[in-house]
Amino acid sequence: MKLTLITPDIEKYPAGLQPFLHNAAIYENSIGCSNASVIFIDKDNGYFIKSAPKGALEREAAMTKYFHGKNLSAGVLAYISDEYDWMLTEKINGDDFSASKYLEQPEKLCDIFAEKLAMLHSLDFSDCPIDHTKTYLETAEQNFQTGNYDKSHFPDSWGYASAEEAYHIIKTRGHLLETNTLLHGDYCLPNIIFDDWEFSGFIDLGSAGTGDPHIDLFWGAWTLNRNLKTDKYRERFFDVYGRKKIDEERFKIIAAAEVFNN
Repeated sequence: MKLTLITPDIEKYPAGLQPFLHNAAIYENSIGCSNASVIFIDKDNGYFIKSAPKGALEREAAMTKYFHGKNLSAGVLAYISDEYDWMLTEKINGDDFSASKYLEQPEKLCDIFAEKLAMLHSLDFSDCPIDHTKTYLETAEQNFQTGNYDKSHFPDSWGYASAEEAYHIIKTRGHLLETNTLLHGDYCLPNIIFDDWEFSGFIDLGSAGTGDPHIDLFWGAWTLNRNLKTDKYRERFFDVYGRKKIDEERFKIIAAAEVFNN
């Protein structure tokens, strides 16, 4: 989490959020998301306010509330949708798993990262309000039609020569993706919080819902490669998670969808 002290115009925030902003140090949080902004409010135990275009945070607010009900995420104190979307959440104690103190012990990090994913995937999801697989494939279809294709974030082994090649995989094999697991949807090291190696919770749940577990496994392997700057922990990650539960051929379908889900 990269914080920069700012002095925002509090009057531009919805009236229901302004009391949290008064008499507090306020920081901009760089999250690398093009359509959303986040501030951290250093008051009480800390709060975050995320803002985005109208409707963009509806799913994240719903799934954050759902995960909080399972003691897996922060509480949502407010979700306001007017000209923009606003979401106020409590701060989760600790640091995200991409902090240097965790990266310095990659084997331990890899094992715990896999264990927490296996834990998440073992939970009951019968009352989950979001079907991830349906929206996942719909978004890929829409982005193919509008030419929104980007494979630059993925290793060559998961890449496709063209948008048409990736789209063919989706159309012919997309139906093989299951909806049988509670997903984070963006299972990356910065999206899981630990307090001195003790699990605190998940954040950034805008892609969460019920879907195919290989989506989280795909992103788990991707983030280990990106943040540890080596792909050597990929197989270890899969082994600790449970190799017998993994169908590596399914990653080809997910890679095809992901180049349209950027």
